Amino acid sequence: MVCHILPRMNPAVTVPTVGAERAGAGFLLESAALAPSQNRPPRPKGPLTVTDDFLVLDDPVEQQEFTRFTDHEGQRLAESVLMVQGMYCAACADTVEEAVSHLPGVLKAQVHAATRRLTLQWDPSVQQVSRIAQAVGETGYRLLPMREALSISNRLAEGRKVLWRLFVAGICMMQVMMYAWPAYITGPGDIPPDIEHLLRWASWVLSLPVVLFASGSFFSSAWRDLKRGRVGMDTPVSIGILVTFAVSSLATFDPTGPWGHEVWFDSLTMFVFFLMGGRYFEFKARDRTAGALDDLMNRLPEVCERRHPDGHFELVSVRRLVLGDVVRLHAGQAFPGDGVLLSPSATVDEALLTGESHPLSRQAGDEVIAGSFNLSGPAEVRLNKLGADTRFAQIVALMEKASTEKPRLAILADRIAAPFLVVVLLAAGLAGWYWWQIDPARALAVAVAVLIVTCPCALSLATPTAMLASAGAMARRGVLVRRLQAFESLAHIDTVVFDKTGTLTHDKVVLTDIRVRGGMTLAQALSMGAALASGSLHPASKAIATAAREGWSRSGEPQPGVAVEEGQVLQLTETAGQGMQGFWPHLGQLRLGSARFCDLDAQSVGPVDSPQVHLSDAHGWLATFVLDEGLRPDAHQAVAALNAMNIRTVLLSGDRPEAAHRIGHAVGMGHVIAGATPEKKLAEMVALQQQGHRVAMVGDGLNDGPVLARANTSFALGSAAPLAQAQSDYVIQGGMLMEVVHALVQARATMRIVRQNLAWAAGYNAVSVPLALMGYMPPWLAGLGMAVSSFWVIGNALRLNRRLPRTHPVQSAGPAHA
Repeated sequence: MVCHILPRMNPAVTVPTVGAERAGAGFLLESAALAPSQNRPPRPKGPLTVTDDFLVLDDPVEQQEFTRFTDHEGQRLAESVLMVQGMYCAACADTVEEAVSHLPGVLKAQVHAATRRLTLQWDPSVQQVSRIAQAVGETGYRLLPMREALSISNRLAEGRKVLWRLFVAGICMMQVMMYAWPAYITGPGDIPPDIEHLLRWASWVLSLPVVLFASGSFFSSAWRDLKRGRVGMDTPVSIGILVTFAVSSLATFDPTGPWGHEVWFDSLTMFVFFLMGGRYFEFKARDRTAGALDDLMNRLPEVCERRHPDGHFELVSVRRLVLGDVVRLHAGQAFPGDGVLLSPSATVDEALLTGESHPLSRQAGDEVIAGSFNLSGPAEVRLNKLGADTRFAQIVALMEKASTEKPRLAILADRIAAPFLVVVLLAAGLAGWYWWQIDPARALAVAVAVLIVTCPCALSLATPTAMLASAGAMARRGVLVRRLQAFESLAHIDTVVFDKTGTLTHDKVVLTDIRVRGGMTLAQALSMGAALASGSLHPASKAIATAAREGWSRSGEPQPGVAVEEGQVLQLTETAGQGMQGFWPHLGQLRLGSARFCDLDAQSVGPVDSPQVHLSDAHGWLATFVLDEGLRPDAHQAVAALNAMNIRTVLLSGDRPEAAHRIGHAVGMGHVIAGATPEKKLAEMVALQQQGHRVAMVGDGLNDGPVLARANTSFALGSAAPLAQAQSDYVIQGGMLMEVVHALVQARATMRIVRQNLAWAAGYNAVSVPLALMGYMPPWLAGLGMAVSSFWVIGNALRLNRRLPRTHPVQSAGPAHA
């Protein structure tokens, strides 16, 4: 049984009853957590409003979704990421920040205007989230967890509201234009006064819905800002609408008065329609930019089926799941936690988590990970990790950090926008006063046009929309962006430094060659070596056993696997750090390990230029297994692509010189620095930067923390990197080095779009403002220009959502050879 729990509603609020589905801000919880039905509080009748007390936000179970607790100098602090509904511009973000930052116990409050996210750092011993949400509600906005704010029903409702305002403005505008058209095509006195007066009254009546309903969002936003002593981006728009309507109304009521010679109902309805059209398309476009990140971050199911001890399944909230629960997921659902597959088989999509673009097959007993999608029929899973312990939660934390960060250019634009609005009001007033001296009939139109055309919405949207669009596109490829500012850094790099082990190569050794004694075949040697190696977990033993089971590559030529007769080996024992030994019928005692362990001299072993494991019997040397680090399949391609882009590539490794130079030569990298300690790596990075180079570092994220942090920008490669501690700006989930190249291309394209957007915003104002001041731009054209300007900026950013071609591993993933 499932029920809905919502915050207590104000008794005075009455709204339509919602259905069985979760509505808007509904929180779906398991009914077992509640008292019996007769003792429950009455079910609320609708979604959250600004009069709610938001007590559900203080529920520890609910807070698991949007709050993380940390200990700082013996003090327990909380950091929450929530969604602010009703925001449209940077001024809205400033209003919310100001309302929250002065509350007791709030240490930090930052709002990102483009993604509408509020990042809070607060002291739970002093403050509660419900009181913070109330403070935000008093400013006219709604504060909700992202899952609720981004629910499909809520997003559709918000879009429908904007669409209804646009529809009303459009219908009324067309009717008003019909009544205004005769005045444009006739001469003075051609229309009888009574008919002209009738047309004015009809236009006034049709303008009322435009002012009272369609323009409501402008007025409410402007009033919120004015109550707090601020000038927001909707303030000049609201003043323009009200002044135009008031003067036109006076002209309608008193045709013989000082304002009676002209009305502007047609201009009023037109620029409201254009403004609402721009806002609607901006809403849809923002849903595709920031919404791309939102969809990735909110892919866990709200509910799933949990198995009871008696075998039947019930529908419960994922927040009520505990470790050890068995859940059943249907096709298209995401796994709510990490677990073990109990069903015979399943097909899963792990693109976000591993960068693997193809569906993967999983068998009973295999691990499945939270956030990956079940693509086949019903699958049963036993959960062993939930919530913050899953890798998906770490990914979400990184994406939240990126989506709430304000890039440097966005901060600069917001700082310019606030004083610019005051200048806009002054300029409109001065323009109206100036034209009043020359032609009072045109003074109002000029003042309103200046108010409308100079709104700096496009300037505030220029940078964050482009960077968020790129972050969303890269997240779909399995590349996580930790800092939006990193796009600017990456776009200007001229040097890429690679670590070797775990970066250019895999973090494991592979078999590259076998040398055998006369009379023995490669297959026989591999079979005996694998039989001994199967009893050890040493990386070298695992490499030999894997080669026998799956096949191996010799000088780029694939070699087949062999049958391993493990039962032939008796008395199998391991000497730590030395090797394995056992008794083989008809052959006697066999040893697998180092030359010393096998009692071999240098002459029988041969040249040693890479790690080797030897096989010997009572008569001496039988075989040598040559091992090496496996080169990543696209390492050479990535280095070649960077070189083709005139990017200098450097290999910086702590390995011995011969191994580092061999790998460098294999991938086509001319500059190799070997034998580098962590301190030397950091010194080399500093030296490159002092020479004037802008450097990107690519490491495995495990032991390169200092040098990753020092670089101008950095990548952590591979799914083994601990995401929460990684010092990199980008995390490449799938371990494909070509993603470094794609990220560089994406970063350059992003900054190109940002420059285009800023140039457009600046150029638009540079051209439009003088035209409006000189009286060449009527109010309706100013409204159209403002809407087109904002939409152009967002539409231009949407081009960054186009997918780059994926890089797939090649079949020959063999070792590196000079």
